[in-house]
Amino acid sequence: MNQKSVVIAGGSGFLGVSLASHLLESGCRVTVLSRNQPKVSGQWDFAEWDARTLGPWQSVIDGADAVVNLVGRSVDCIKTPDHCDEILRSRVEATRVLGEAMKAAEAPPPVWVQMSTAHIYGDPPSLVCTEMSPFGYGLAPDVGRAWESEFANAIHPDQRGVVLRTSFVVGRDRGAGGGALSRLRLIARLGLGGKVGSGQQGMSWIHERDMNRIFERAIVDPSMQGAYIASSPNPVAQQDFMRSLRRSLSVPIGLPATETMVRLGAHWFLRTDPELALYGRYVVPDRLTASGFEFDFPNLDDALADLK
Repeated sequence: MNQKSVVIAGGSGFLGVSLASHLLESGCRVTVLSRNQPKVSGQWDFAEWDARTLGPWQSVIDGADAVVNLVGRSVDCIKTPDHCDEILRSRVEATRVLGEAMKAAEAPPPVWVQMSTAHIYGDPPSLVCTEMSPFGYGLAPDVGRAWESEFANAIHPDQRGVVLRTSFVVGRDRGAGGGALSRLRLIARLGLGGKVGSGQQGMSWIHERDMNRIFERAIVDPSMQGAYIASSPNPVAQQDFMRSLRRSLSVPIGLPATETMVRLGAHWFLRTDPELALYGRYVVPDRLTASGFEFDFPNLDDALADLK
């Protein structure tokens, strides 16, 4: 990749640090735009913002070649009314103010790559979803719709916009958190990584290297525009995902958990939403595969073996 200037909004977490490191290796100049410095050091620049209001941070937008927006409060929490409000507002307000900054810039970035969520399709029990599938109902699909709607309103008419409806990203812990895979590994090592509920709920996943390659392609490929599912072409059932994870960790046993056990344990011990484990979806990246994108890790066993 020619040396491009890329701004990563919300770039201090697991996915942002992974992407920043990947783009630096590709020869880009990277600025991380976040409330806090990343917990790990890197050759990126840093600009502070509150993700809600305009300010001095706007200068890093003006003249950049691309903006990648990853901002959004984690959904790994108990869904209190306040948390639900913040999950929605963090995404919509950050997208809105980025649009305001780009419209005020003398040289707005020609490319805007926007994070979204594969949760937008809801939780169909067995249906395989593509970009053409109808959206679901509930908190996560509503947040996804609002997120993408704000992006459509905020993007500059002359910008090329790419929306990536992202699934569960599996990656390494670089000190900025290892994403949800770190928690699943701990559960598996404790012997609790078995079937959850029916075990048939879909787990759509993607290796971080493929995720980063999709971001990079969205930045440089002028043919990419609109919404894409960013996920491995081979989603699996929850019980199969955990079986593969146990195999990668050489853990022979994974005790199953009933729905009641998960609802109690998630709330009182893990302090998170039990529906993250009890529900899921099978999504496939039809637009990416049709465009010729080849995944380095299309299969789960290979992906987890690489991340040992």
